[in-house]
Amino acid sequence: MNDRLRFSGCIPANLLPFTADLQIDVAAYKKHLRWLADTKGVTGIVANGHAAEVSSLSREERRRALALALEEIGGKVPVIAGVYSDGTQEAVELARDAKAAGASGLLVFPPTIFMWGAQVKPDMVLRHFSMLADGVDLPLVVFEYPLASGMGYSAETLAELCKIPTVVGVKDWSNDIVSYEKNLRALRASARPVAMLSSFTVSLMASFCLGADGCISGMGSVVADLQAELFAAVKTGNLAEAHRINDRLAPLVGIFYAPPFVDMHNRMKEALALLGRIPAAHVRPPLTPVSEDERHRIRLTLRAAGLVA
Repeated sequence: MNDRLRFSGCIPANLLPFTADLQIDVAAYKKHLRWLADTKGVTGIVANGHAAEVSSLSREERRRALALALEEIGGKVPVIAGVYSDGTQEAVELARDAKAAGASGLLVFPPTIFMWGAQVKPDMVLRHFSMLADGVDLPLVVFEYPLASGMGYSAETLAELCKIPTVVGVKDWSNDIVSYEKNLRALRASARPVAMLSSFTVSLMASFCLGADGCISGMGSVVADLQAELFAAVKTGNLAEAHRINDRLAPLVGIFYAPPFVDMHNRMKEALALLGRIPAAHVRPPLTPVSEDERHRIRLTLRAAGLVA
C-alpha cells in the first residue's frame, strides 16, 4: 500500500438530490459534487454514505451514483465508495462493484448484526474485514460507530483491524471524546500509518485539537469550506482563528444534529436548497420532509452562520 492511497484532509460525504418522483436528480447531483470538489481543502468525496441516503438505494442505484461521481469529479479528487450491507458476502460484491467503477477506496459500514456482538465477539468484526480485504484490493476505511449503538468497535479491536494491510483509515463517529482519544492512541500506536478521520462533527474542533489527519462529514456537504478552514487553522496552531470558525459552525451543528437525530441529513438538504445549491430537498421514505417551521429556523441559522445575507 503506497502513500498515494492514504487519505487525509477534509472529505465530505455528499448528499444525494432527488427529483419530485424520488429519482436521482443527475444535474443537481453533478452541480453539488462540483462545488464540493472545487472547495479549497477538500481532498476527497465519499459517495454512497449515510448522507446520500444509501439505505434507500438499490445496488444498481449505488452503481449509478458512484459512476456519476467518478464521471464528474473523479479526475479532480479521490472518490471513496460506501459499502453498506448487513452481510459480508454482499459487502464483497458491493466492494467489487466499486473497484470495477474506479473508486479510490471503500468506507466500510458495520453490519447491523454487529449491535449484538461487535464488542463481545471482535473475531466477527475481524472476519468481516479480513474477507473484504481478501476479496477486493482497495484501501479500506473503518467506520467507527458510537459504542452505545452496539456497533462500535473497542480501541483494542481497532488496533487489530490496523494490522490488515489494506486498512488505511478510521472514520471515527464514536461521538464520545474519551472513546475518540482511546481510538486515536490505538491508531498512533499501530505499526502501520492509519489515518484518523474525525466524524465527530458535533465537536469537530475538539477532535482536531486532540489530533486528526482530517475528517469525513455529511455536514461537509453544506460547509466543506468552513471545515477545511477549521482543520487548517488547528494544524497551523492558529487557535484564535479556529475558535472564530468554530463559532460560525456552532449554530449549524445545533440545528442539524438536534433531536430527532434521524433528520440530520434532511435538514442539510434543506440548507442546500435554501443556499440555492440544489433545487429541492426531497427525501426518500421512510424519511420525512422537515416542517415549514423548521425550514424557517434553518434559514435563520444559515444567516447566523454568515452563509446568507
